[in-house]
Amino acid sequence: MPYIGFAKSPHGPGRTYEMVLEELGKMGFRVEFAKHHWAGDLPFGLIVAETDRGPVAVRWSLGREFSLRLEEVDRENYDEFVEDTIEYTNADSG
Repeated sequence: MPYIGFAKSPHGPGRTYEMVLEELGKMGFRVEFAKHHWAGDLPFGLIVAETDRGPVAVRWSLGREFSLRLEEVDRENYDEFVEDTIEYTNADSG
């Protein structure tokens, strides 16, 4: 089952990416592949990961402290979440 998530982070894109992947590991997800999309002038991005429990997409934004919450969704809502976020940011990937 796909998952979407929302994260807050006081850090930039690189450290936020690391923290999200670390937190997914603590939640029992084994990340097999991950990609990070962000726009350099916007304080948010999207992390997309393939895991042993299904695809995970996490939209992050700046916040006072790190937090992450996930919810299970159907494939249609997952795809829409990813497409809308990438379209909104017109993001570069790294």
